[in-house]
Amino acid sequence: MAGYPEHDQAVRFYGPQIAVDPSTLYHDMRWRFGPVAPILLDGDIPAWFVMGYREVHYVTSNPQWFARDCRRWNMWDHIPDDWPLMPYVGWTPSVMFAEANEHQRRAGALGDALDAVDRTELALICQRVADDLINDFSGDGSADLVSQYAHQIPARVIAEMFGLPPADVPALVRDILDSLDVKGNAAEAHGRVHERMQRLVADAHERPGQDVPTRLLEHPAKLTDDEIVIDLLVVMAAAQAPTGNWIANTLRHMFVDDKFSVSLQGGRSSAVQALNEVLWRDTPTQNFIGRWAVQACELGGRRIQRGDLLVLGLAAANADPRVQPEEHLDSGANRAHMSFGHGEHGCPFPAPELAEVIARNAVEVLLDRLPDVELSVPAEKLEWRPSVWMRGLYSLPVEFTPTVPTDGREL
Repeated sequence: MAGYPEHDQAVRFYGPQIAVDPSTLYHDMRWRFGPVAPILLDGDIPAWFVMGYREVHYVTSNPQWFARDCRRWNMWDHIPDDWPLMPYVGWTPSVMFAEANEHQRRAGALGDALDAVDRTELALICQRVADDLINDFSGDGSADLVSQYAHQIPARVIAEMFGLPPADVPALVRDILDSLDVKGNAAEAHGRVHERMQRLVADAHERPGQDVPTRLLEHPAKLTDDEIVIDLLVVMAAAQAPTGNWIANTLRHMFVDDKFSVSLQGGRSSAVQALNEVLWRDTPTQNFIGRWAVQACELGGRRIQRGDLLVLGLAAANADPRVQPEEHLDSGANRAHMSFGHGEHGCPFPAPELAEVIARNAVEVLLDRLPDVELSVPAEKLEWRPSVWMRGLYSLPVEFTPTVPTDGREL
């Protein structure tokens, strides 16, 4: 494209082959281009891939230079309404694209509402949800731990945190999963989730409770109903796929890596350490769109133009040899990864902590209930979804000795 001579040799960051082996992809791109690489997004739209750890840290630490409001993008005249990445870049009046004082107001209210969640109570909810899901398949001797377990848990737990009536939870979970998929009913499912959040906020007005929507309504930030609805949707989406894939990716490592499995199941490594190691190896959110350059600048030896889009390579930054040796034996205790982002637009406190509570209990309950669980297919048959944005499996088929459900049902 005119005005981007460095993109003549850019990597096409789309297509079915791009996510086959991401670690090799990032290694090769780093060798060719250094810490910042020219890439082409779907439709050959130029952007910059920031994969150096220090460069990602710099970009995320300086919102005055690299901002979140996507309306700054200098490529909008070239973007069709049905562009595949529009869900990532299309502006909405949510906390995701808010900046400066407005972002602090919105993110502060969300953080306070989530921080009020009692961690012990949350752990008990997670354990009950995990037990209920395992009860549904424990007598079968086999299951798909992606669709029947890992991707179900976050949505069910968040629904309870939001004070959703138990009878409404199954339908909401289905809609959340569908809205994040690529199937034809994603838009309709998203619409139903949006309507459910609107009703939830209306219910919180009429019957205040000890839930996240009520806390947001009562917060000194004085959020409007529309702001609360759209920010609740952000929390739902941000929690669902990343946490579900975090659980599934951890279980996969346990099944395919003998050293990892013995360490975790043998008690020498806690589930928390195992989950943290997976954030280094196979972080769910591989890459993130993004930041937009407020003015022309230089980054990693590249000349960035005003309004350019920067894609944050979180997984690539974690693997940067300048800060992370190839053999990182202490990765289970080292929390300096970029998997939750960084800076004021990173995953805000206490969201990473709550996600860890959900993921940890999901792993611990499964190992407790099904101690002999193992893969039912060869490890090389497991398929990753063809996405450069999220690192997740299509399925994780397992087998185990059938056990009696804990809710009194018989085999």
